[in-house]
Amino acid sequence: MKLHPTVAAVTARVRGRSQVTRSAYLERLTLAAQRKPGVERLGCANVAHAFAALPANDKFRVVSGRAPNIGIVTAYNDMLSAHAPLQQYPEVIRLEARRLGATAQVAGGVPAMCDGVTQGTPGMELSLFSRDVIAMATAVALSHDVFDGALMLGVCDKIVPGLLIGALHFGHLPTVFVPAGPMTSGLSNDEKSKVREQAAQGLVGRVELLQAESRAYHGPGTCTFYGTANSNQMLLEAMGLHVPGTAFINPGAALREELTREAVRTVLGSGHPGAAGAGGACPPIGHVVDERSMVNAMVALLATGGSTNHLIHWVAVARAAGLVIDWDDFSELSGVVPLLTRVYPNGSADVNQFQAAGGPGFVIRELLDAGFMHVDVLTVRAGGLRDYTKVPARSEDPKGFLTWHAVGASQDDTVVRPVCAPFSNHGGLLLLTGNLGRSVIKVSAVPDDRHVIEAPCRVFDSQEALQQAFTADELNLDIVCVVRWQGPQANGMPELHKLTPPLAVLQGKGFKVALVTDGRMSGASGKVPAAIHVSPEAAAGGPLARLRDGDRIRLDALAGTLEVLVCAEVWAAREPITMPEALRVANGLGMGRELFASMRRNALAAEEGACSWL
Repeated sequence: MKLHPTVAAVTARVRGRSQVTRSAYLERLTLAAQRKPGVERLGCANVAHAFAALPANDKFRVVSGRAPNIGIVTAYNDMLSAHAPLQQYPEVIRLEARRLGATAQVAGGVPAMCDGVTQGTPGMELSLFSRDVIAMATAVALSHDVFDGALMLGVCDKIVPGLLIGALHFGHLPTVFVPAGPMTSGLSNDEKSKVREQAAQGLVGRVELLQAESRAYHGPGTCTFYGTANSNQMLLEAMGLHVPGTAFINPGAALREELTREAVRTVLGSGHPGAAGAGGACPPIGHVVDERSMVNAMVALLATGGSTNHLIHWVAVARAAGLVIDWDDFSELSGVVPLLTRVYPNGSADVNQFQAAGGPGFVIRELLDAGFMHVDVLTVRAGGLRDYTKVPARSEDPKGFLTWHAVGASQDDTVVRPVCAPFSNHGGLLLLTGNLGRSVIKVSAVPDDRHVIEAPCRVFDSQEALQQAFTADELNLDIVCVVRWQGPQANGMPELHKLTPPLAVLQGKGFKVALVTDGRMSGASGKVPAAIHVSPEAAAGGPLARLRDGDRIRLDALAGTLEVLVCAEVWAAREPITMPEALRVANGLGMGRELFASMRRNALAAEEGACSWL
């Protein structure tokens, strides 16, 4: 199938825009790859330290036999349900590596916080920058420089982008990502949302709310809604950085451990004969991630109505590979890429139902066949991206481990649909522009009759202030709620997911309601229209700092605009206010926020990836 002209044009634009930075990046990879193997390029004391704790047979194998050595970077902790299963992975990996004549070492661990735990608390103000901390920790782990390949163990929101950014700074290494899969289905996402809205209105108490939340989040594995964590997994499949079909196999499934073993075989280029793409060398990750695979990831995000957070994270990932993408690229692609899935919050299904209906394999096949994705890309498997249109199963051949099958037709067209009959002819995310700056909206989650909202605004300096106004019944009217001082430089750009229930209650009462903020919403951004990531942010003198209570705002997702309806002369003459000093001081104190002061000072804008390392 011929590549869609818009996809081709965006790819060409990214390639041209990135020519200097990408060339410099690839030159660094070439120099790193041309060095002697780690054991040979290090001094004897360095080698002795690196392998002192290995069992004797492994030590002999890697030092004398020059066996490949795999570095494991793990985000394991048992605070995160999605990461708790990773505890046993290193031993599984070591055993499989030994079986193949190789060795494996845990090179290091990276921090991994749960946004579900920190939502609405000061800890959430560390969340975005934890991505860059994870990237740096990944670099520290791999800086021992004795590895011939790497396995990245991680799943959730900032963890996968952080691991990927760190891995790309060691882009000469073959690298495979190893997830743990989603938890089994519990209380439905729709039921959970209803209870949250009832709690916001005081109709149920803490006991009932906790019971509902605990039925929704009930065991090991990723949360089952299609938020940032599960969007991560979709994008890794679309970029060919997983073993094919790995993303949404539950932690307790028999297939899960074999897929982890297959990741070892894949990074060593020794996948079992008969397995999809087996037996070929795993290419360096810096060559796998190029402008084509980056566009593939963007297309997959748009086609599935994925997390708005990736309009920040994948911009940062691209920069780590010497590539420059921006929101115009997302917007242009969104205009032509069809929406193929309805998974909560874009629908009622969870990711287990998505997987059962066809999952990533179905979506990738449809996009490839219609020319919306590049097929001529490197992946960690020799079979290329077509392997990612298949689903894994245990092989009946006693000599085999796994086999892959064609995904077939959609098993539920209320969850996944083909390109010829999409849920929408455009993608799930949209760029908004106008005199309030540049922002994004997850339009796929918003009912059609809410795509245009025009109302007076109420300006808040914190999410707590909005919640207090809601509790005091001050917001029972058509209103655009503006929450400013929430950008990277102001307070680390926390998610404002706690605002979803009260705003949904107002919308349910029949009021026209919208949110405008320079902060983030959760990857589970819901049915209330929200213009988020407004750039430039208020703390940098952006237009939200000029707003006053009562200004009329128009959010128009059909026209792609976000405007304050104030005459141009008055607007131009209005001075932006500065962030209240008391708020600035409070944002930097307590819960470890002092340690992130330099990150807030140096953070780039959201559209530039909110990077603190450039």
